[in-house]
Amino acid sequence: MPVLEGKELRIVGFLCNWCSYGGADTAGVARAGQPTDLRVIRVPCTGRVDPLFIVKALLEGADGVLVSGCHPRDCHYSVGNFYARRRLEVVREFLPVIGIDPRRFAYTWVSASEGQRWQEVVQKFTAEIHDLGPAPRLEDAKPLLRLADMALTSLHPLGTGEKAALAELKEAIKAKLPELEFVIGWQQGYDAAHTVPLFMKTPEDVDKLVWGPLNVNNLAVYLPQFKGRKVGIVVKGCDSRSIAELLQEKLINREDVTIFSIPCEGVLDMARVNTELGRYTKIDSVTMDEASVTITADGKEHRFCMTECAQGKCYGCTTPGAVIADQRFGTPVEVTPAAHTPPELAMLDAMSLEERMGFWKAQMERCLRCYACRNACPMCVCRDYCISDARDPHWMSQGESARDKLFFQTIHALHLAGRCTGCGECQRACPVGIPILALRQQIARAVGKLFGGYQSGINPEAIPPLLTYAVEEPHIHERDW
Repeated sequence: MPVLEGKELRIVGFLCNWCSYGGADTAGVARAGQPTDLRVIRVPCTGRVDPLFIVKALLEGADGVLVSGCHPRDCHYSVGNFYARRRLEVVREFLPVIGIDPRRFAYTWVSASEGQRWQEVVQKFTAEIHDLGPAPRLEDAKPLLRLADMALTSLHPLGTGEKAALAELKEAIKAKLPELEFVIGWQQGYDAAHTVPLFMKTPEDVDKLVWGPLNVNNLAVYLPQFKGRKVGIVVKGCDSRSIAELLQEKLINREDVTIFSIPCEGVLDMARVNTELGRYTKIDSVTMDEASVTITADGKEHRFCMTECAQGKCYGCTTPGAVIADQRFGTPVEVTPAAHTPPELAMLDAMSLEERMGFWKAQMERCLRCYACRNACPMCVCRDYCISDARDPHWMSQGESARDKLFFQTIHALHLAGRCTGCGECQRACPVGIPILALRQQIARAVGKLFGGYQSGINPEAIPPLLTYAVEEPHIHERDW
């Protein structure tokens, strides 16, 4: 404190027009002394404060951000601050995962008549920011590259699905096909070690359908573009959660979609497979037993055990069977309930804030900005109007800085707050293997913590928590000042 005494830091304040801005004005009229660090931005309502405002301010160099609005039940738009309270709590839980100290952000309520209270709020928050000192900058962070430990215990047995009821599934699809335009599934891709989406329109197409740990794509990403048309889809458990979420948001019609499901025993982490295979000219063969996949490339065998090479999401999967389906095949997989932290998130939890910032700096410097993560996400449904491409408002540059890329990933993660089903398509599609799923997992953890264990994509009838509010929030403890 003595070193910083007398020096200003940069604090951004978002104040609602009707109450807190009036309170600040009242304090000024009363000649109440206030620190000069605060730069005020007047907004119509705290409900207008997008959490991205806060993250952008902190990434762009602010040392602290304060949001202040009307007291609960006093909002001039009736419930704007109730919605804001949920969003602001989620963003406060999110900040540490990218290396930002959550104490650098606070929100409170001050009415237009509370000039003295405004003075106290500003003085206390400014003092706290001075205690923390200038915020670390992403540009100054020391890059840190680290891999997650994948040696995990799964909540259910992992395997290759060798005994899956594929023949019964094919017969059911052929029987249903005359009523549908097509059914989406998987077929062998450019070699035996990869699969690609299959759009089945004839019985001959159905014979190409394959099932197993190589079916990595989440096919639900295609459904919104076929809204209003009769289609079918084959799903894994995590894919079915995406469909449930699409139904929640009315992006598809339940009566238009026929869902076929087989219990999933896990899918391979293709990034690890490709790393192990290295450069090769030809895949000679792929064979499977119940526990592993053996890929022979250029005459050399590579064995991938499912318990060691499954995608990180599979270890903590609680829905190997579909949460919603019209026709189910095969024997349900038993799940052992237990607390579980995804491997990438567990790695970040073990780091300090400084290390996390360095980790994301190193990862974002590898990012190609190809937007494959966005395009593969089944819940990223506004890509035609994506904020990353917009020039009005111009939120992002097309620069190559790690800060711009991290901000884009933050936008994507926050847009999925209460909506991400954890399918991992963003991370799987990343051509350079950046573990960006961890950002979504942190959001999901925050939503579960704040809203009674809510999980997205489980109940198609539920209302996503950030699309509603409660006057008294049982799991949100607001600051006293």
